[in-house]
Amino acid sequence: MIDWTRVEELRDEIGADCFDEVVNLFLAEAGDVVTRLRDNPDVSRLAVDLHFLKGGVLNLGFVAVSHLCTEGESLASSGQGDRFDITALVTTYEQSRLAFLTEYQSRLAVRASAG
Repeated sequence: MIDWTRVEELRDEIGADCFDEVVNLFLAEAGDVVTRLRDNPDVSRLAVDLHFLKGGVLNLGFVAVSHLCTEGESLASSGQGDRFDITALVTTYEQSRLAFLTEYQSRLAVRASAG
């Protein structure tokens, strides 16, 4: 569900001291889009919303969410956005977010102590 190698690369790119701040920013922005999609889906904005969301979740290694965004973006671009399963996207995002928040401190702490 989470590409921890990508998360480690992001941490290395931005530095450990800024990592939590960047993670919080990504999660806030992604959460805003997911909430909008869940509560007030707008098929006319779907491709734009999913493209934006895909960029943020890829940085955090949310692979399954990224795949769903790609699928939805493709459907929306071909005029079939109403066929996209927003509920699956929201559920997968929430599961990925929980897995990330539950595991990332311990996973990255182990890597830092080994490095």
